[in-house]
Amino acid sequence: MENILSLLIFFPLVAAIFGFFVNEKSARVYGITVAAIEFLLSLVLWANFDSSNPGMQFVEKIDLIPSFGISYYLGVDGISLFIIIMATLMTLLGIIGLSVKHHLKNMIVTLLFLEVAMIGVFEALDVILFYIFWEFSLVPMLYIIGAWGGEKRLYASIKFFIYTFAGSLIMLVGILFFAYLYYKSTGHWSFALTDWYAMKLPFEEQKWLGLSMPSIQTWLFWAFFIGFAIKVPMFPFHTWLPYAHGQAPTVGSVILAAVLLKMGSYGFVRFSLPLFPDASVAYIVPIAIIAIIMIIYTAMVAYAQKDMKQVVAYSSISHMGVIVLGTFAMNVEGIAGSIFQMLSHGIVSGALFMLVGVIYDRRHTKLMSEFGGLARVMPTYATIFGIMTMASVGLPLTIGFIGEYLSLAGFYKIHPILTILGGTSIIFGAVYMLSLLKKSFFGPITKEENKKLKDLDKKELFALVPLVAIVIWLGVYPKPVLSPINTSTKALVKFMHDKAQTKEAKSIIYVSKDTKGAK
Repeated sequence: MENILSLLIFFPLVAAIFGFFVNEKSARVYGITVAAIEFLLSLVLWANFDSSNPGMQFVEKIDLIPSFGISYYLGVDGISLFIIIMATLMTLLGIIGLSVKHHLKNMIVTLLFLEVAMIGVFEALDVILFYIFWEFSLVPMLYIIGAWGGEKRLYASIKFFIYTFAGSLIMLVGILFFAYLYYKSTGHWSFALTDWYAMKLPFEEQKWLGLSMPSIQTWLFWAFFIGFAIKVPMFPFHTWLPYAHGQAPTVGSVILAAVLLKMGSYGFVRFSLPLFPDASVAYIVPIAIIAIIMIIYTAMVAYAQKDMKQVVAYSSISHMGVIVLGTFAMNVEGIAGSIFQMLSHGIVSGALFMLVGVIYDRRHTKLMSEFGGLARVMPTYATIFGIMTMASVGLPLTIGFIGEYLSLAGFYKIHPILTILGGTSIIFGAVYMLSLLKKSFFGPITKEENKKLKDLDKKELFALVPLVAIVIWLGVYPKPVLSPINTSTKALVKFMHDKAQTKEAKSIIYVSKDTKGAK
């Protein structure tokens, strides 16, 4: 268990390299086997995880460039553990459900390289190492969209790359400047995130040429924030996502929605909140307004869509708005709820993209006007789609309810009016998702081609049934997942409260009696 985090990173990396030597016919079996072993390793990680320990576990640290404080530094806590498990699960199910007709081996190798980057982002505790994995994740996804996407795949892939790479460059400037400030303060370089946590940045306004300028903490907060916000993606940086989803193959949309978007929201929790607690509190209202615009505006756009995949794509942005609200609630309920909602959104949106891919493989169209009455000819497919729809709108006893409720309940403590506006996500979500369900699955069968459609085959059931089980299991009994998340979140909030310098921040960052006792 001492090196399990390295094993989770390097096993798919080595397997991807060897994958080039596998023949095309054996590629699917090879990919499923590698992804299944990786998923089992993540379950072993969970089985040996101490849920009562709020700190980093399975820590590995090796100095790489000591003179600049760069190291190979890994660790997981309750915040990152389940995102890692979700990444390995969705990669496995994505490979099982692959319907790529050409260059299957290349697709599987690319997915394994992408899995390396995703796992690395959520394990890295050295900021340079984090940034390397963060940037590396762009390349496989760019290739997936560009090589296997739709007619406008080049435009979609280039737009995806430009947006996310631009945000990464801004964040890189913030990283380097933070490291310089750490050097000036301590006399030595370090990119260890745990070292950065110990540093308090001034929050008072600065004077420059006689003019009042924002504090250093404020400048750095926005440098990191923009990089993470583009990845989420937050309004107005969201326009790359519908194109990426619309042109990406099914597995690309599944991984993008389930895992890659969570890299941005994870960055808020891992970097923005603990590094810049005062700035995080100071900008709660404008961030919440942006999140509410995401929720309401993209929900309306989702309702106006005629393409099933675009409905799910815009709904993804709307749900990410709820995650942002919970993240900046500054209390245990909201932050823990946002982390759980990351998992919920990953599972549900991933499943919905898989389901849209199923019908597209049969009819080669995603337009709702081409369907109707599908429940009669594809009852199993319609049942699973209905369950995922209910989870998407946050029906109690499904996974979608827990995180959404906690996120909104947490934010309600600091701003009830904005929370009520954010809560419209439940209403709007029901409107556009039930509309999709009605148009596609009920009513008469108006197209002759739909009368002979085949229901889900074994391969598709293997990919979808586990997600249905998770949606119901964690909706009814979320404690096994929510408890470790809650433990680490309590420690995070306690740390933020102690580190905050202003009275306003200390009053907003809610510390309960239980949280005060967290180590």
